[in-house]
Amino acid sequence: MTNKSKLWGGRFTEKTAASVEAFTASIQYDGRLYKQDIAGSQAHAKMLVKQGLITAEEGEQIRRGLVDIEQEIEQGVFDFRPELEDIHMNIEKALVDKIGPAGARLHTARSRNDQINLDLRLYLREETEKLTALLVDVQTSFVKLAGKYLGAVMPGYTHLQRAQPLLVSHHMLAYYEMFGRDRERLLDCAKRINVLPLGAAALAGTGLPIDREFVAKELGFPKVTANSMDTVGDRDFAVEFVSACTLIQLHLSRLSEELVLWSTAEFNFVELADSFCTGSSIMPQKKNPDIPELIRGKSGRVVGNLMSLITMLKGLPLTYNRDLQEDKEPVFDTIDTVSQGLAITAELLANLKFNTGRLEEATRTGYMTATDLADYLVMKNIPFRQAHSIIGKTVAHCVENKKELTDLSLAELQQFSEVIEPDVFEVLTVEGSVDSRRSIGGTSIIRVTEALAEAERNLGL
Repeated sequence: MTNKSKLWGGRFTEKTAASVEAFTASIQYDGRLYKQDIAGSQAHAKMLVKQGLITAEEGEQIRRGLVDIEQEIEQGVFDFRPELEDIHMNIEKALVDKIGPAGARLHTARSRNDQINLDLRLYLREETEKLTALLVDVQTSFVKLAGKYLGAVMPGYTHLQRAQPLLVSHHMLAYYEMFGRDRERLLDCAKRINVLPLGAAALAGTGLPIDREFVAKELGFPKVTANSMDTVGDRDFAVEFVSACTLIQLHLSRLSEELVLWSTAEFNFVELADSFCTGSSIMPQKKNPDIPELIRGKSGRVVGNLMSLITMLKGLPLTYNRDLQEDKEPVFDTIDTVSQGLAITAELLANLKFNTGRLEEATRTGYMTATDLADYLVMKNIPFRQAHSIIGKTVAHCVENKKELTDLSLAELQQFSEVIEPDVFEVLTVEGSVDSRRSIGGTSIIRVTEALAEAERNLGL
């Protein structure tokens, strides 16, 4: 294709080098924006008719031509041409070829600069809704596990050392809260995505009598952008979206790390379904947690995508620069990776089994009610720092004598503090410890039951 036949080639006298065409083409990845590009063009054409910039007949020709092109793309018969660079020019050239001069009028009062911004916003608006639905699925899986295992106890950890006993349901609802914040971030991000950029044109707006509010209404945008320069150079919304997705992926990765640990013989806290594991090519006994491992591993690419976007933007002068073409691949890869991770995590959790006997057994060692014993002394009017020291010495005694706190007699306990009385044994049990955590957000059965009911209401379960 000569430059004269390119839609932008009027001022050029030499043919574009083949290497340049290959290097600058983006159709191989921005082709996925075809629906959004066509929807934007249809709304734009409708506005052009309303404003008298094209005739009603031309508008109808454009509408029908775009419908035909969309069908061809969906049927897999559309000829995407790399020399036309991107999805916009591929569709526009096909439209001109299909309907003639009317197709050449479609680009009136717009630029590829505001056009791609529109396409990306439309796309992210849709993907935000899909991701939000996937997050609900994952939250639902956690809530169902919390309900199924309500009452079961497990060790809670700090520094990956056994710390205090808690309810399995409390642990599951911690992830419900994490992914709930992820939903909130996406919904908040959607407010800044959902602003119409079309009408900013190349960078300065247009002198033609367009109606941006009309286009906004046609495309479901509640408002239009306020500054044309900011509009065409803006990718903040994409960075914010990928940042929100990165936190989702990090939460998936943290969960995956726990599932990998918990499924080992050393922990044996959970059993992953065979259908979500693979074996070894050499060791017949192996059952490998490949799904959580892959989710954990894919976190690197999502974090990398965020860094790619930030680095791309950090030195750009206003307004549009071709660097911005590099925004789409990180965004698309992030969406694909996070969506797949959420979908398979929901499935994995639906088939997860907790080994409640092993979990309960693990709470019986590690001096996990030491804090409860310190709190007991506080209730006996001993300052907490002093109580902490007393129980620390008690634990040291247990370590030396290979005993747990629950193994100590009243006489042994009273060696460390004379205020200790027979009622101490009520707080030394795992059950007593868990049930005592009745502060708001705590792990007592009362609080967890309340939190579970609230979560079920929020999810409509």
